[in-house]
Amino acid sequence: MALRTLDDFNLKNKNILIRVDMNVPIHNGQVTDSTRLSRAVPTILEVLEKGGKPILLSHFGRPTRGFDLTMSTQQAVTALSNRLKKRVHFASSCIGETAQLAVNTLPEGDVLLLENTRFHQGEKKNDPEFAAELAKLGDIFVSDTFSTAHRAHASVEALARIMPSCAGRLMEEEISRLENVLSSPKKPVMAVVGGAKVSSKLLLLENLISPMDKIVIGGGMANTFLAAKGYNIGQSLCEHEMQDTARSIMENAKKMNCEIILPIDIVVAKEFAANTNCETLPADACPADSMILDAGSQTIKLIHEHLKHTKTVIWNGPLGAFEVPPFNKATDAAAKYVAELTQSGKILSVAGGGDTVSALNGSGSADKFTYISTAGGAFLEWLEGKTLPGVAVLTS
Repeated sequence: MALRTLDDFNLKNKNILIRVDMNVPIHNGQVTDSTRLSRAVPTILEVLEKGGKPILLSHFGRPTRGFDLTMSTQQAVTALSNRLKKRVHFASSCIGETAQLAVNTLPEGDVLLLENTRFHQGEKKNDPEFAAELAKLGDIFVSDTFSTAHRAHASVEALARIMPSCAGRLMEEEISRLENVLSSPKKPVMAVVGGAKVSSKLLLLENLISPMDKIVIGGGMANTFLAAKGYNIGQSLCEHEMQDTARSIMENAKKMNCEIILPIDIVVAKEFAANTNCETLPADACPADSMILDAGSQTIKLIHEHLKHTKTVIWNGPLGAFEVPPFNKATDAAAKYVAELTQSGKILSVAGGGDTVSALNGSGSADKFTYISTAGGAFLEWLEGKTLPGVAVLTS
């Protein structure tokens, strides 16, 4: 994909609008996970080094009634300043006189963060008039938010159409990494796909059958596949109406020589609660009054055995109800083994998605993967083979 990049522009003495992702978790006024802030740093610093003035656009949360103090991007100022080691100024609007004055008075070498773009209805509507108001603040637009590239919003798509525009370094890296994995991966290739519902990842599964040699299916999704095979699943989360779809996926995978790996043993409990009584049983033996909440030790061994003969892993979704111990064991064990193989140079590993990153962080393995995408929905839609509007608009 031929993306326009920072290398294509002279940034000196220019106001550079940069769409970043400041949508970070906040607790008691403090940023609790600054991953997205840290990933925005290289592009911002490069703009400064090349003589440009960085003016940052971002959304925060999902406001529905205009201004909401709890969703102000101002909450990210201190944490961002600490990571940049630069002074970050804040403007209480992203358009109009307030924003323009902040841009005009921004000292050289400093950074300006504008207020939440979603406080304006024109953002989510991809309104060209709202985009035009944003465009008044800058000379060049840099999109550095792959995590929102699946949304045709004004500060993501419309703005790039009406201004000289390019991808930032994070956007460039995300696309390059994902393209390399999907277009010419080292084989054998394994996908780990988990989560609650088959319906939410149906397109993903269908799209992965062809390029993958193996697909591990875990989480609540696996229950639907087990039910489709005629197994008892008790009170487990299951989309019973998707059983025909699950059987079709398994049949298509067989035709394409893609091996579907399902749990061969399961961890079951009568209640979904931390440290509740649980037991490990064969995959077809869930009691009628129990629910499947994780994969068992034999499944972990099976996954490890397959990983030994794998060169590339793409991970999206947990293998069990990882948020509640002890149902994090399968996810943690598989993640740690992937990390170990990655660190020893035996495999290339790429992961993405909100729950995925949270699970990998919880296992202590995230920083040992080859690459962790900052994106959730965009990562999923990219793997599904969809065209992302925020990416398409940056191509030459």
